[in-house]
Amino acid sequence: MGTCGSREGPTGSVDEITDRCRVYTDITKTVGQTPIVKVNRLAPEGVNLYVKLEYFNPLSSVKDRLALAIIEAAEASGELKPGGTVIEATSGNTGIALAMVCAQRGYKFVAVIAASFSVERRKIMRMLGAQVVVTPAPLGGTGMVQKAEELAAKHGFFLARQFESEANAAYHKKTTGPEILAAFARAGLKLDYWVTGYGTGGTFQGVGKMLRLARPECKIVLSEPKGAPLISSGEKQERTTTLGIAGAPAKGHPAWTPHPIQGWTPNFIPKVTEDGLELKLHDEIILVDGQDAIKTAIDLSRKEGIFCGISGGATVATALEVCKKAPEGSTILAMIPDTAERYLSTPLFAEIDAEMNAEEREIASSTPSAQMEG
Repeated sequence: MGTCGSREGPTGSVDEITDRCRVYTDITKTVGQTPIVKVNRLAPEGVNLYVKLEYFNPLSSVKDRLALAIIEAAEASGELKPGGTVIEATSGNTGIALAMVCAQRGYKFVAVIAASFSVERRKIMRMLGAQVVVTPAPLGGTGMVQKAEELAAKHGFFLARQFESEANAAYHKKTTGPEILAAFARAGLKLDYWVTGYGTGGTFQGVGKMLRLARPECKIVLSEPKGAPLISSGEKQERTTTLGIAGAPAKGHPAWTPHPIQGWTPNFIPKVTEDGLELKLHDEIILVDGQDAIKTAIDLSRKEGIFCGISGGATVATALEVCKKAPEGSTILAMIPDTAERYLSTPLFAEIDAEMNAEEREIASSTPSAQMEG
């Protein structure tokens, strides 16, 4: 993947210019081609752990891919016409991504988000010109989905349906999967394990399909929260038909309880995820504790300089479990969905203070100038 300008590229060459370093005609053209970076200090000896940094997308999350895919598919089908309004239920990242694409294309966008998700996500969407409808936190994902469906039916909005849209996984099969294959081939690396969680399941299904075709020996590890083991429970998700299309959740899944991994595992199994499961794309499911996810995200920031959200911490925490049992010399790739900046008001930053601590005050007082009072 490399970097732009006179920095050392992945092959060790200097002044390597990459595909990302070019002039683009609009912001949506910058979606994708996210870098893959080695984890050096957190990974145990004897294995090679890499992460794909999806926060290098223009609005800092993997959901930029999904949003562009859905809008382009709707434009091609005629479902979305110039000047139209898009609506979607979102935990934040999809809404932010759709707000970006709609702003660039000239569409209006209405996001429906549960009150439990971080307030900075609402502000970012509004900054991008979206209108944001907030639903009660106890209703969870199904509550915001139902509200979005009602509003779409009443006002004639285009409902993005991220949890059911075939365009979602298809875009990951077309872009994310080939990016991974090309990067590892270019670097002369094998790929033994690929680790991901699921929000909609688009990354899991789309990349999973491509890996099964191109590298069938690669083991696919799917992760979900210990507090919400929906797939692991073995209980099927009840579904219903809305606006003439089947697949939306009829109600919340009985195995779900609240968890801190925002963007992962809503209170239902998305249809896109279920389709991937039925294709038997995964080799294993590993449960991850929410506190372990937070700790790993902090460790990635402080020991690797990788500034990711709780979902990225969860994926890497799962990957570290894979590292413990993987044969020596194995190569593992984990997905990092978004940036830590989406979590400033969440438990990820609960112990991160804005004010100086005692050690910082001691450093400040070691020279005479510019002393804070009090």
